[in-house]
Amino acid sequence: MPKGVYTVPLPKNEPVLSYAPGSSERANLKKALEEARSKQADIPMYIGAEEVRTGKKKPLNPPHDHQHLLGHFHEGDASHVEQAINAALGAKEAWAELAWEHRASIFLKAADLLAGPYRAKINAATMLGQSKNAFQAEIDSACELIDFLRFNAHYMVQIYQDQPESSPGVWNRLEYRPLEGFVFAITPFNFTAIAGNLPASAALMGNTVVWKPAFTQIYSAQVIMEVFKEAGLPDGVINLVYVDGPTAGGVIFNHPDFAGLHFTGSTGVFKNLWKTIGQNIDKYKTYPRIVGETGGKDFIMAHKSANAKELATAIVRGAFEYQGQKCSAASRVYVPSNLWDDVKKYIQEDLKSIKMGVTEDFSNFVNAVIDERAFDKIASYIDRVKANDMNDIVAGGNYDKSKGYFIEPTVVHSKDPQSLTMCEEIFGPVVTIYVYQAERYEETLELVNSTSPYALTGSILAKDRYAIELASKKLVNAAGNFYINDKPTGAVVGQQPFGGSRASGTNDKAGSALNLLRWVSPRTIKETFVPPVDYRYPFLQEK
Repeated sequence: MPKGVYTVPLPKNEPVLSYAPGSSERANLKKALEEARSKQADIPMYIGAEEVRTGKKKPLNPPHDHQHLLGHFHEGDASHVEQAINAALGAKEAWAELAWEHRASIFLKAADLLAGPYRAKINAATMLGQSKNAFQAEIDSACELIDFLRFNAHYMVQIYQDQPESSPGVWNRLEYRPLEGFVFAITPFNFTAIAGNLPASAALMGNTVVWKPAFTQIYSAQVIMEVFKEAGLPDGVINLVYVDGPTAGGVIFNHPDFAGLHFTGSTGVFKNLWKTIGQNIDKYKTYPRIVGETGGKDFIMAHKSANAKELATAIVRGAFEYQGQKCSAASRVYVPSNLWDDVKKYIQEDLKSIKMGVTEDFSNFVNAVIDERAFDKIASYIDRVKANDMNDIVAGGNYDKSKGYFIEPTVVHSKDPQSLTMCEEIFGPVVTIYVYQAERYEETLELVNSTSPYALTGSILAKDRYAIELASKKLVNAAGNFYINDKPTGAVVGQQPFGGSRASGTNDKAGSALNLLRWVSPRTIKETFVPPVDYRYPFLQEK
């Protein structure tokens, strides 16, 4: 047990490196990219103390160069899920009993490893495996993951320090126990930082974890696990398995020790998992914690007082950074009629200058979408846009998957505010703009609020402060992260805790203490120093 009241180093957001020509970080990253492309990785599952290779190899290819082979991962089956659960349960007691400062030390060391010797490696893996440019990889797989690890340790201390008052003769205490059982973490392809944080945040609070990443993110997930191991994470605390969803779910959601789900992915999958957990509720020792961040149909709302150039920049960055494959990406935009001509001109000028291609060429702003299934889905939306007379493609609209899964940044002007691409999540580089009559601002706010079932992110651009206040009130439940005069993307750990409600998830705010609280089960301890020896209370006396 601790022999002192410890604090952790005060966290600060990791500085974003520039990767400018001639910089050392650019040279290091180029070298790491060349090294990764020059060999083929053989990626095992990590279960307990074992590196598990099944021989059932699946290829890993860069989305922007799908003929190149980065390596293979070994796919598992139900028996490996069982093995991972057993490893997690076997490691649980020792990990939960480990003094909290030692748990914190492991993840703080992992943060320093990512900031230093592993920075180029994790960024290169994200660039190649997930087709992110150097800047998008840097803010994700380096900076955000580092921030998660450091700020989570800080929040853990804050939680432990939150203690109740005590009356005379009594000492009240709160013990923040890990959950009784194991946590299942399901992570997405689009953010390496999320893939690292979902299992790590639960583990930091004393839980043991079975982690299933998206197959299209395994190339960088393996580097995360390498860092955790290098930082001293004990065997069995986080178990990394590569199985499909139904296989994993069939084992995990029928296990009596299933205690929590930490999920980022699609709304449809999350709803199905919730239903499955509910149907199996009698099988579990406890009521499982369910934490999920899911889809979005994120908006930009502009008032007639907005600056047209600022609005155009927010649209281009918000919609097309990382090919629109962000849960927070701007997908529907409401532009007042007085600004539309200028906004359209600025967007078209910007998109003419944007280059698209492989991530290894640092001059490319746009890269490939994640895989062929995503490519085909996004292309089908563009085809349907072209077939609808209510729509006009003002930029982009072309696509090609011969070498990589490339889709041009596409801007749709729709005369129908309820058109397909104004309402449905696309998860690609397609943004739809509806031009409203400038004097119908309040009416359009109601349209923004009611068009989508999602409520993840959104932004208002205006100079008129009354208009900003009105939007803040009318759209109070339309977004969990609300931005004023900015794009609706780019949440920073410790500054803008991230999450949304409605169909966008449970809004448990990754990057804050709120999320960590979901992974503990508090126990209240009351100690009475001098217990009574007579059952009689004063009110019983007659005189």
